Amino acid sequence: MIDQFKRDYLEAILDTNRDLAFKTIDDLLDQGHSPEVAIFKILIPVMEELAEIVKVGPDATLAQLYLAAQISAELTDRLVPLFTKKTDIQGKIVIGTAFEDFHGLGKKIVKGCLKSKMIEVVDLGLNVPAEKFVAEAIKQNAQIIGISSMMVHTARGSNGPVKVRELLNKNGLEGRIQLVVGGAPYRFHSTLYREVGADAWADNGITAAMVIADLIRENKTS
Repeated sequence: MIDQFKRDYLEAILDTNRDLAFKTIDDLLDQGHSPEVAIFKILIPVMEELAEIVKVGPDATLAQLYLAAQISAELTDRLVPLFTKKTDIQGKIVIGTAFEDFHGLGKKIVKGCLKSKMIEVVDLGLNVPAEKFVAEAIKQNAQIIGISSMMVHTARGSNGPVKVRELLNKNGLEGRIQLVVGGAPYRFHSTLYREVGADAWADNGITAAMVIADLIRENKTS
């Protein structure tokens, strides 16, 4: 029965059909399943399955990915207060676009996917200088800094990820706070993420959430 709900939910978000997605989860709850089941057995596995679909053949448009992430994020916000037991947030990330970069769609996709994975997101917005990323990560006790870049010059810029890495190292935070990057430039330069000092990169918003969740788990066990 759960498998059928998963298939229905996947079909709904692939079609970016918000009403059908919400109805699928409402039907699940009406049949006596808990909000925890809805998130951990439906929402998260389906978003991970969507990531695999994108890897095999990236037919989904950015708009589709954005809407799928937003639907799951909306449902997560609605379901979490209904949990029978308090569920700990898995971790925290500070995200934003690189300095002088004003393209925010990729960041929005990542944000929606992270919320569905029970990861708290502190969104610094667009055009974020390196010092702000690091200062806010320290203030928020975040495990990850995520930086999105749409253009090569903002990915490589002197006030972008390279400087964030320098500041983390200077403050002895390289083991405590990890740096993840994403965006178009990294798809075309397989080693660029290493060149700018990042610990990891992701091809799209959905896989980014998976990469970040894995890094948070590693951080907790180290």
